[in-house]
Amino acid sequence: MENWDVRRVTPEDAGRMRALRLEMLADSPLAFLETLAQAAARPHESYRQRIRQSSEGFETAQFIADPGGPLVGHAGGIVLPDEPHCTVIFAVYLTPAYRGGKILGQLIEAVADWSAAAGRDELMLEVVCGNGRAVRAYEKLGFADTGVRLRHPTIPALTELQMRRRV
Repeated sequence: MENWDVRRVTPEDAGRMRALRLEMLADSPLAFLETLAQAAARPHESYRQRIRQSSEGFETAQFIADPGGPLVGHAGGIVLPDEPHCTVIFAVYLTPAYRGGKILGQLIEAVADWSAAAGRDELMLEVVCGNGRAVRAYEKLGFADTGVRLRHPTIPALTELQMRRRV
């Protein structure tokens, strides 16, 4: 199962990215900021525009694990406005059959390399409290719990913990 490329998205990936986004939201609805219904209702051109914006430059980027068919993984990065030295990692997802292997690390390192090329030296991400599997996976990749706890942006009953690491 190690036949994939981890790379930055291109505009040609829009259709497969839309399919992966819908999978992400169906599989892990608490981890993302929009619902499956909202994403499904968004026009295809909206996906294409978002992918185009994420395919170049240093403000935002999306990286995918591409085995040549349906995409199996994703991680994005965006500059943190209040901390220009920090990249926020967002929308991390692996298709269930690919969890527990090398793809997560490869996606995070792709974001880290992009961040370093932009002159940012820190990575930050947030995980829903209680998602021990994700916390352990990120710890293995060098992230540490900062002790900061935040209200989940769309489900106020949930809390997220913040993790950071150097690039």
